[in-house]
Amino acid sequence: MGKSVDIETSCVRAESLPVVESFYTLQGEGLHSGMPTFFVRLAGCNVGCEWCDSKNSWNKADFPLVPIEQIVGEAVRSGTRAVVITGGEPLLHNLDALCDSLKGAGLEIFLETSGSAMPSGRFDWVCVSPKKKKHPLDEVLKMADELKVVISREEDFKWAEENAAKTKRGCALLLQPEWNRMQGIMLQIVDYVKSHPEWRVSLQTHKFMNIP
Repeated sequence: MGKSVDIETSCVRAESLPVVESFYTLQGEGLHSGMPTFFVRLAGCNVGCEWCDSKNSWNKADFPLVPIEQIVGEAVRSGTRAVVITGGEPLLHNLDALCDSLKGAGLEIFLETSGSAMPSGRFDWVCVSPKKKKHPLDEVLKMADELKVVISREEDFKWAEENAAKTKRGCALLLQPEWNRMQGIMLQIVDYVKSHPEWRVSLQTHKFMNIP
């Protein structure tokens, strides 16, 4: 198993970023599941979840820096209307320049983050997926438009509620089964949502469809 790399968030406006991959597909998780989206996966992670499906993204030194104009150009050429910035942990990088350029190109910007680093950039939608190994910052939880909590065992419901209590009014609350333990936890999630109707279920639909 690889190790996460603890990186301090840069306050310097970045004109290039370490990109693991970028691709045009459908959003597979959360409230916008099924929406055509261009993904930009940035390298570097300060969490290192054991069930992470992007462990290759953890060490930013493994990936070259890509100029922001190249990242934005690829997004525009894809024909997308929306861009998801994900990782790794994207907030380990200064995202001001990337967000400004994407906005200048007329694109909507969605952030997927663990919330464990100070934010930079401006977004149309912020999805926070909190992790117990490195708790989210209260400042980021207050920004969340969507809270997506991965559930792998019964005690994770309490963790979900603890984080939900720190979000703003109107934040969408989602429970997502950990893929490798879905068979064992799915019925508990269904029962929990039925008795706590402020929550909804999120599934990793891209894995069912066998797409990126």
